[in-house]
Parts: sequence; structure tokens; C-alpha cells
Amino acid sequence: MSDIKQIKAVARDRAGKGAARAVRRQGQVPAVIYGAGQPAQTIALDFNQTKQLIFAGHFLTTIFEIDVDGKKTRAIPRDYQLDPVKDFPLHIDFLRLSEGQAIKVVVPVHVVGQEKCPGVKRGGTLQIVEHSVELLVPSDAIPDYIEASVEGLDIGSSIHLEDIKLPNGAKATSAENLTLVTVVAPTGMKEDAEASAEGEAAATA
Repeated sequence: MSDIKQIKAVARDRAGKGAARAVRRQGQVPAVIYGAGQPAQTIALDFNQTKQLIFAGHFLTTIFEIDVDGKKTRAIPRDYQLDPVKDFPLHIDFLRLSEGQAIKVVVPVHVVGQEKCPGVKRGGTLQIVEHSVELLVPSDAIPDYIEASVEGLDIGSSIHLEDIKLPNGAKATSAENLTLVTVVAPTGMKEDAEASAEGEAAATA
């Protein structure tokens, strides 16, 4: 799990597009904190710090302790918008977290064990079908990623979500038979198999 990161913010009195543009002109990023049965709070974040945090990775699975003028709120980013041309942050939505709360997060899938994969050694290609999965996890135990091991996997075989050992307390929100990784046969082997199948079909016709 990522460490809880500290970030400072200042409260904003106004919401709306005009107010957000004014915040950006001041070198800040407009944001909002919502949830936990409390009113939404509009805030402004430092532009440079926010941009660094977003592009450092794992932003949407990182818990932040947001210091708003001395009052700290624990929250997790739920969404952010980037400028479509210049790629700088335009707005961030934070979800307040309460103790013991379970939340849905999208977690990357890391493929391991390639060096011990028979299918790859025989010329097959690893095809990553799902690069991430959605999990329901305790807010204080968000994993940085889950591992899908292809050790022992041969050509034509796959790893499904149900084959993965999830972290304690984590539950998958997707179907258990969701395919994560498969080993695809090389082109030449596919052609040979297809030709063989056609020959057998012709012989039995």
C-alpha cells in the first residue's frame, strides 16, 4: 500500500467555472472534497505539487491527508481532469474517508514469472488482456498492484482473476472468470494448426 501523503490546500468560497478559472490564473488547481455525509468543500491546491503527484503514478490509489487551512481531512482522489493539449491538471475530485470504510479502486495488474513460462520459451507471446482490475478494499489497505504469475503457463493457456490471490480484505468486483493474461501461439504455429485441422476435416468429409 502507498504511504499516506500530505498535501496543503486553501479553502475556496465560490464554486463554478468562473471561480475555477480564477484559481488557475493564480497558479493553483481547483478541487473539491465530498462524501462521508458532509457538505462538499471547494479547495485550491498548489499547481506544481499537484502536477508532480499526478504524474508520479498511483495517484488514484493514494490516500492523502489534506491540510485545509490547518484542518486535516483524509481523502482519496476519485477523478481528475487534464488539459487536453498541455496536459496540466484542471480539477480534482477527492472522496472523504471514514474509519473502516471500504472503497472501490482500480489496481494495476503486474505480470511476473515470464522467465519460467514454457509458452514463452516455445515462441509464444504474452497477451495482457486486462491491465487493471477493480477491487473493493478497506480504505486503509489499498494495494499498489496485484500480481499475475505466468510461471508454468503454456501456449493457449490463460490466467483468470479467480487464479489470483488477492490481498487480505480485498474483493473483486468483476467476474471471477475474467481473463487477465493469455499465452498466444506464434503465427507459424497457428498456421500449422489451422492447416492440420483443415486436412483432418477434408479427410473425414
